[in-house]
Amino acid sequence: MGTRLYLIRLGEISLKGLNRPFFEKKLKNNIKTKLRPYHNVVTKQKGRLYFEIDNECPREQCDLAFSTTFGIVGYAEAVRVNKDMDTIKDTVRSLLKVSSFTNKGSFKVHAKRSDKNFPLSSHQLSCELADVVHESFPDLDVSLSDPDHILYIEIRNKAYIYTTMKKGPNGLPVSTAGKGMLLLSGGIDSPVAGYRMASRGMKLECIYFHAYPYTSEMALEKVKMLTSKIAPYLQGTRLHVVGFTEQQLWIKSHCNTDETTLMFRACMMKVATKLANIYDGTALVTGEALSQVASQTLDSMAFTNSTTDMLIIRPLVGMNKEEIMRTSEEIDTYNTSILPYEDCCVIFSPKHPLTRPDVEVENEHYREMGIDALLDKAVEETVTYDFFANGKEKVIADAEIAAKKADDMEDTE
Repeated sequence: MGTRLYLIRLGEISLKGLNRPFFEKKLKNNIKTKLRPYHNVVTKQKGRLYFEIDNECPREQCDLAFSTTFGIVGYAEAVRVNKDMDTIKDTVRSLLKVSSFTNKGSFKVHAKRSDKNFPLSSHQLSCELADVVHESFPDLDVSLSDPDHILYIEIRNKAYIYTTMKKGPNGLPVSTAGKGMLLLSGGIDSPVAGYRMASRGMKLECIYFHAYPYTSEMALEKVKMLTSKIAPYLQGTRLHVVGFTEQQLWIKSHCNTDETTLMFRACMMKVATKLANIYDGTALVTGEALSQVASQTLDSMAFTNSTTDMLIIRPLVGMNKEEIMRTSEEIDTYNTSILPYEDCCVIFSPKHPLTRPDVEVENEHYREMGIDALLDKAVEETVTYDFFANGKEKVIADAEIAAKKADDMEDTE
C-alpha cells in the first residue's frame, strides 16, 4: 500500500512562543479530522509539519484538506531521503522525471540547510543540484528572480526534496480563538465575513432567517450551498434556519415603514443572541461594511449594537465592494451568492429606509412592537443542519438539542 509524505509550512503559528504547542496541536487535529478515515501520522519540526498518509487517500482529497485549513502557509508532496549527496542526486533525477519541469523556460534550486553539520552550504548544494537539473533539461536557463520551475531541498533531520509548493490559506487554526455566530444571508458579504473570522481562529456556526413563501425554497438551497462552500474553511459548521415569516409580517404592521429594516435587524440580533447562548457562542459576526447600504451607517450600526449585550464583529467594515468580491471569488462563493434568489431583508426592505436613527427612540419603538414572544417562538422552531468539513450536510433533529433549547428558554425568562 505505502504512504505519501507532505511537507507543510507554518506561518504565524511559528511566532506564538510559549503558546505555539497549543496552535500546532489544534492544526494537526484539524487536518486529521478532514482526512479521516485514512491512516496518517503527523510529526513536527521548527516551522514545519510532516504529514504521512496512506496512498489510498486520493490526492484531490489531500489538496482540499490542506488548501482550506487555516494555519497552513504552503504544502508540498515531498520525498524524504538520507543526507547523502549520491542519494540526494539520484532522488532528484527520479523526481524530475515525474515533475512539471520541461526543457523550456528557466529554473532555480531553492536549498535550505537547517542542519549546519551538513558538509555543503545552501549555495553549494544549490550549485550541485543545478548541474543535476541540467543533465535532464540542458536547455533550461537559471533564473533566481522569476523562474518557471523550482527544485526545493531542505536539509533537516533528513533531506526533503520536492518540486511543487502549493498555497495554503495562512491564518490561525480554527477553534483557537473562541466561537461566534455568523449571520449568513444569501449575499456576497456574509460568507466572506465568516471566512475572515475563521482565518483568525474563530469557530463559527451560521444563522439564516427564512421568510417562506416570501423567500423561496431556492433561496434556502442557495444558503445551504454557500454553507457547504465555506464549511471546509470553518472546519465544519452548523446552519440554523430560523423561520421568520410571522415575525417579519408583525414588524411590517407594527412599526413605521422607514423603520422596518432597523427593526428587522434588531429582531435578528435578539434571535441570534438567544441562539448564541444555546450553542455557546460569545460573539455575533455580520457582513456589514460601513456605508454600503442604509442599514450600515454608523447610526444604524449603533442602534444594532444597542439591541444585544453580545459583541458584534464586522470584519468587512472597512472594505469596499471590489475587495469583498475578490475574496468571494477566491473562496468560490461569488457565483452562488449572485444567484437571483433574494433573502428576506431585501424583499421586505422599504423604498426609503431611515439612515440616521436615534438609538433611544428606536429602542422605545422596538419595545412598543411587543414582539418578544414571537422571537422566542422563532428560536424554538429553528431547524438545524450540520455541515461537515468536507461540505456534506445532515439535518439535526435529536432530542438533546431540543432539550438544550428548552432549558435555555427557561433560563432567560
